[in-house]
Amino acid sequence: MNGEILFIAHRLPFPPDRGDKIRSHHILKHLADIAPVHVATFADDEADFAEEASLASMAASYCLRRRTKPLPLAALQALATGRPVSLTAFHDRALADYVAQTLATRSIAAIYVFSGQMGQYVPADFPGRLIVDLVDVDSAKFEAYAAKRRGPMALVEAREARLLGAEEARLAARADVTLLISAAETELFRSRLPAGSPAEVRVLGNGIDSAGFDPVLVSPEPRMLACTGPRLIFTGQMDYAPNIDAARRVIERVLPRIRAIRPEASFHIVGRNPTPELLARHGRDGCHVWGRVDDVRPWLAAADCALIPLEIGRGVQNKVLEAMSMALPVVLSREAATGIAAQDGEHFAVADTDAALAESVLTLLDDTARARRLGEAARRFVVENVSWDAALAPLAEFIQAKGGAQRHAA
Repeated sequence: MNGEILFIAHRLPFPPDRGDKIRSHHILKHLADIAPVHVATFADDEADFAEEASLASMAASYCLRRRTKPLPLAALQALATGRPVSLTAFHDRALADYVAQTLATRSIAAIYVFSGQMGQYVPADFPGRLIVDLVDVDSAKFEAYAAKRRGPMALVEAREARLLGAEEARLAARADVTLLISAAETELFRSRLPAGSPAEVRVLGNGIDSAGFDPVLVSPEPRMLACTGPRLIFTGQMDYAPNIDAARRVIERVLPRIRAIRPEASFHIVGRNPTPELLARHGRDGCHVWGRVDDVRPWLAAADCALIPLEIGRGVQNKVLEAMSMALPVVLSREAATGIAAQDGEHFAVADTDAALAESVLTLLDDTARARRLGEAARRFVVENVSWDAALAPLAEFIQAKGGAQRHAA
């Protein structure tokens, strides 16, 4: 393409060890194959800064800022300005200055915005192509939070849903193309846009490294194997509300049903930043909370079943694809299965109630041959249908498309 690319992301795309970072990592790699890429992004912690060399090796230039604004301060600023908390939490003057300087000094032909809260950095007069990757519909997620909350927090979540929805619609009207992770998310987003919106909304799905997530490449984690009964696993970022709620659902409502029949069964939560509430469950009633691990694959290899009962699920769940790629039988809720074109009963087992989830797990634990067939079929599905090269094949078209009216009104 003629010109360079500016990539603006809410989290450093290294290391690719959680859902949003995995997606942004592979997108950045593909963009770097198209043209020089300049990156503006945030680090969450010192571990992210340890990955700065990886960013430097891929980016033509970059600005990596530590996100330190406390959420209560972001909330106060949001209330004072009438903006969503999500935007004020990710506003940083130095990052804005880097974006302005890069646009002034480099031949930026396209801006790729990864996550809606970063659209605030795009100037109204940018003349090139604008691609906004919302991934999923965050405003709908906050609506779901509000429906589950009581008291003041319900009002806070409802406010965020309303204001973020307006920002998503503004970005979609402003962008040349708005991307979401699945057909279901795309249709949901279109249904929430104002009548007559000029937004071009397309799907850019997720993939998975099935060659890396292969059970033959790793040995099961010994610490998990020390639990000698059936081992169930849930992976993910464990300070993320839907993951917390899903883990609590297993601990409080599903695992007791399973242990009433199989008292030796254990539930393993693997993922960084578990909350104090979850950590307090470690070692109690068959529950183990392991926190951040260097490589999730040995833990998946040590499990007998992945149990993923999300009640709020947006987009495509990488945790599901990773477990499937590791030939692990997966029992999951309908929300967790959203956006994955696999078949219930053939590639995974979908169950919605606590009793049905427990029954599905027990059935697989009792019928190891069926569990093995389900896991093998799951891996075949991933290998044959889900890869990053296939998922991101449309990316060059989105970045380099020519012709047609561009929508760059503020």
